[in-house]
Amino acid sequence: MAAVTAGPTARGAARPRRTLWRDRRRALGGLALHRAVVGVPMLAGLSGLVFLLADRSPFDPLAAHLGARYQQVSAEQRESLSGALGFDAPWWQAWWAWVGDLLRGDLGWSRVYAMPVSEVFAERLPWTLLLSGTALAGAVLAALLLGTAAGLAPGGALDRAVTRTGVLVQAVPPFVLALGSVTVFAVLLRWAPVAGAAEPGEPHTAAGVARHLVLPAVTLALTQLPWALLAVRTAVARATGSEAVRAARARGLTPARVVAAHVLPVSLAPLATIVGARLPELVVGAVLVEEVFAWPGLAGAVVGSAQALDFPLLAALTVATTAVVLVGSLLADAAYLLLDPRVGTDA
Repeated sequence: MAAVTAGPTARGAARPRRTLWRDRRRALGGLALHRAVVGVPMLAGLSGLVFLLADRSPFDPLAAHLGARYQQVSAEQRESLSGALGFDAPWWQAWWAWVGDLLRGDLGWSRVYAMPVSEVFAERLPWTLLLSGTALAGAVLAALLLGTAAGLAPGGALDRAVTRTGVLVQAVPPFVLALGSVTVFAVLLRWAPVAGAAEPGEPHTAAGVARHLVLPAVTLALTQLPWALLAVRTAVARATGSEAVRAARARGLTPARVVAAHVLPVSLAPLATIVGARLPELVVGAVLVEEVFAWPGLAGAVVGSAQALDFPLLAALTVATTAVVLVGSLLADAAYLLLDPRVGTDA
């Protein structure tokens, strides 16, 4: 996250709007440049680390490649196959070849799926984006509604219920929530399908996908809700007692106007920060939820590539997910900078 500093509100309000927005654009440009300078070497180093760790892994990629035929192949044949498939190459040489292909727009070939890595992404990425995007949107909307209602009446019954529920849900691991959701709502109550994005043997339809999406999306949203909910509740409660809100009420503004014009704008910035900071947890939670619900996203590719030491696919998935987190963090800081006029940036 960027280093942010809050200056006096009066100083920011007194500056001409045109000058303020010009400074904001300059700050956003500097922030994006700083993140690129830091992020690109980080992604390069991370991809090399993937190849190094995979090379030090006790698993044999040839055994994963041959499967049950591994025991039927002689030692000489194994050595020949390892050389032909590039398994005996040093990790740095394999990584450098992968980087060269990447710079030419080639993500490599996936041995697990027997297709180009780019096709694996094309097939599975939309499903992951659908699940993660739906869950994140639901979590943000619920956090805004419940957190605002609780923060407007701090200490009340709703506030106590929201706070306690948020703390309780936050303490439950994502895989426990996922398994519990399957057990209760899919197996016992039969309110939702158990797994997949369509019934076995049936094509994907909008209605079928929506029906299968509800339970995993709600489960993933619950894993992201507590922090966002508590952040909005705290920000709203703090803003409600501020001088600006008391002055607005003294001027005779309606409660709805006070909330819309003076409470929510200040409360959105902490929410954006929390969403950006929790993106790594969203990625991990999506992997766990997809595996439990057999959702046809990238989670299966992550697990399969790690088990089979599918270097090109594993490196591409690791770099892509890290890049998503870095970009999400940048967007969260940019939103914070734009939403709260009191905030400046040093990065």
